[in-house]
Order: sequence, then structure tokens, then C-alpha cells
Amino acid sequence: MSIEINNESAIPVDEAALLRLADFALGAMHVSQEADLNIVLVDEAAMEQLHVQWMDEPGPTDVLSFPMDELRPGTEDTPTPAGLLGDIVLCPQVAEGQAETAGHSTLQELLLLTTHGILHLLGFDHAEPEEEREMFGIQRDILLGFSVQERSTR
Repeated sequence: MSIEINNESAIPVDEAALLRLADFALGAMHVSQEADLNIVLVDEAAMEQLHVQWMDEPGPTDVLSFPMDELRPGTEDTPTPAGLLGDIVLCPQVAEGQAETAGHSTLQELLLLTTHGILHLLGFDHAEPEEEREMFGIQRDILLGFSVQERSTR
């Protein structure tokens, strides 16, 4: 699996943790080992520009997902085919403010946003209440599983 992380923001980020989380999440969703994912971290100005361009909404946002090959989650017996999963764009500055409000670290917020972005790349959405319950339930399960794995490897 190819996961590339490019930090174009001025904020230092634990890229190794983001990489481990992305690998864990893709494994949990049975995505092919031949799939490619890009994660880009940008500053507020760049994120605002993307937010306006692609969502027609003002101001920076926390995460944007740009699916490529429209891959969907696989199963243990039938993983997704190889392909380009797409790009996740994160804004650490926005994540920092959200983390403060939520009472956890910026890294925890970025891990949550990365998981959220991956699920969007895999076709999940949260526009309707039922979709939101499903997506946020899977997101929670991935983050809990990742947290357990991280603790067991220390």
C-alpha cells in the first residue's frame, strides 16, 4: 500500500502516526495493498481556497476528500481492487482549534480527521441521519482499534 504524506503547512505534525493510522484504517476497511492514498497538510489560506473552489463555501475547513477511482470497502475474502483511493487534505490550524474545543490533542484531532477523510474516499457520507450513524460508528471503531494497537506496541 502506498501512502504518501506531504506537509505543506507551517505546523509540525507527527506524520508517522498519521501513516500508521491510515494503514490501520485501510486494513480495517479491507482496502487492497495495491491502493494508493495521498495525505496533504496545508495552511488556512490554501484550505480556504480549496473549500471555496470545490465546496463553494467560504473560510477554511478541517478536511477535504478527493476520491479518484471510487473504491469501496472490501471484505476479508474480497478486498477492494488495486487503484487510486484519492487525496485527503487536512488543515492543522483548523484541527488545532477543534482539538482545543474538544479537549484533546491536535494529533488526536488529525487522526480523527484522517479517518473521516478515508471514509469519505470509500464512499461514506453523513448527509442523512442513518448515514451519519453508520459513518461515525465505523470512524469510532477504527479510532478505538488504532488506539488499542498503539498502546500494545509501546
